[in-house]
Amino acid sequence: MTCTKLLPLFLILLIFSCQQKPEAADLLLINATVYTANDALPKTDAIAVTDGRVTMVGTNQEIMAYKGDSTSVMDMNGKFIYPGFIEGHAHIMGVGANLINVDLMGAQSYHEVIEMVKKRANKTPEGEWIIGRGWHQDKWNQTPERLFKGFPTHHKLSEAVPNHPVFLKHASGHASLANARAMELAGVNKNTANPNGGEVFKDVSGQPTGLLNETASGLVSGIIPAETQELKARKLQLAIDECLKNGIVGLHQAGSGFEDIGVFEDFAKRGDLKLRLHVMLHGRDSALLNAYYEKGPQIGLYDQHLNIRSIKLYADGALGSRGAWLLEEYTDAEGVHGHNVTPMSEIEAIVKSGLENGFQMCTHAIGDRANREVLDIYERAFESKPTISKDHRFRIEHSQHIHPEDIPRFAELGVIPAMQAIHMSSDRPWAIDRLGKERIENGAYMWSQLIDNGSKIVNGTDAPVEPVSALASFYASVSRRTLQGKPEGGYEPTQKMTRAEALKSYTLWPAYGAFMEDQTGSIEVEKLADFTILDQDIMTIPEEEILNTKVLMTIIDGEVVYRN
Repeated sequence: MTCTKLLPLFLILLIFSCQQKPEAADLLLINATVYTANDALPKTDAIAVTDGRVTMVGTNQEIMAYKGDSTSVMDMNGKFIYPGFIEGHAHIMGVGANLINVDLMGAQSYHEVIEMVKKRANKTPEGEWIIGRGWHQDKWNQTPERLFKGFPTHHKLSEAVPNHPVFLKHASGHASLANARAMELAGVNKNTANPNGGEVFKDVSGQPTGLLNETASGLVSGIIPAETQELKARKLQLAIDECLKNGIVGLHQAGSGFEDIGVFEDFAKRGDLKLRLHVMLHGRDSALLNAYYEKGPQIGLYDQHLNIRSIKLYADGALGSRGAWLLEEYTDAEGVHGHNVTPMSEIEAIVKSGLENGFQMCTHAIGDRANREVLDIYERAFESKPTISKDHRFRIEHSQHIHPEDIPRFAELGVIPAMQAIHMSSDRPWAIDRLGKERIENGAYMWSQLIDNGSKIVNGTDAPVEPVSALASFYASVSRRTLQGKPEGGYEPTQKMTRAEALKSYTLWPAYGAFMEDQTGSIEVEKLADFTILDQDIMTIPEEEILNTKVLMTIIDGEVVYRN
């Protein structure tokens, strides 16, 4: 047979093969609006999933070609599918703890805090500890009768609850209030010295007020009885459920030790660690670090549900407790510059050893002095190890207040700002008192400027500092308003994220921050089938409607793990 006779036959076979039905998928999601966070195809109609991964993204007609006899088809009836939301900085056991202990986040006054503690005391055997978290004096609508340095004192609390030791963490986690019984058990009295990086507040007579700032909280928290494994497991399960309910498919866990990691692994072995957990090791636990240096970064464990490749350090405290470390004094506290809570020489040594052993560094820095010091340490480490620092993805957690000269350094050094937009929404009304107008406008919550300089912002909530709500943080990102909608037009509106940027800050960029952008963070062929399904289009609806949006479904590995 001649070549000319073979050619038509070849073309027929080619056309037939191109028209062959593709292999059937396990799951089809059709009739949706799909936002992919993939610039090559930002928006489409439907998705095919096989073996927990995306097989195809396209039009309804294209996706229906993947339907087979055993394919499950979910008609989304016009609902909205997004890449699964990834919480970029939170404390998962703290989320669970807030669901068990006294949750003070909604308290509007010190009186209300005391009443909530009294209510718990009435149900708690005398002598047992009462633990709570979430109070914030700058958010109260009533000022307590007795204040010291802007904070409540223990006296009313001790009077109301005298027979239970009480330990109440500030919303930020960087200060605490203890009653008289707790201080007595801990031996905190007028002779107690300030620990490094902390302060025991004492009144004019030299007696402790009950307020323990930064590392001083450890004087009391250190004597609280250790948690049982059963309690840890209960906290983790409650936290996972809370995350899934909020459309969270992955979470960057900001600091864990041996015991908590053991609970994470127990859950993962049973298939109960539904979300993807990216764990940072407690940086001040040398035994923990040495153990992981020996075995190296743990990547993609339990079918990509557990990564242990990062180290968490603390350079300073929080703005609310005036623990953030500033270059210039606080506007509302003469001579106060905040706290350096870990000696910088210690941070530098751990940064270098972490880099040498292949671990990502994630350092808490809120004040402009802390951010500058950490950037300097990172830069020296990169210069000392140029061959192993090419894709380090080191992070600064919070990056809340940055000197204008240091903003471009993030992108120049490849340092990721892991920021929580909801902190601006909650804190901006009083943060101006701490920093003043000029520093707020030119250096605080500088999202747009960081992005324009080339940074990828890893967004989050710092839960349980704030509720683990991606939608609340998305709203803050694009509106720069409080959750009550104030002010009109938002605070410092030039720093708003676009909606596309805000979506990436909760999907693709936190995936990048966990070295997982090839696996998750966008809806693309061969990526993990992790989706968040909402009842409204947060990319187009009016800003004020974003907070009314509901999570309808959370899908991980192609499996529905939460349904509203």
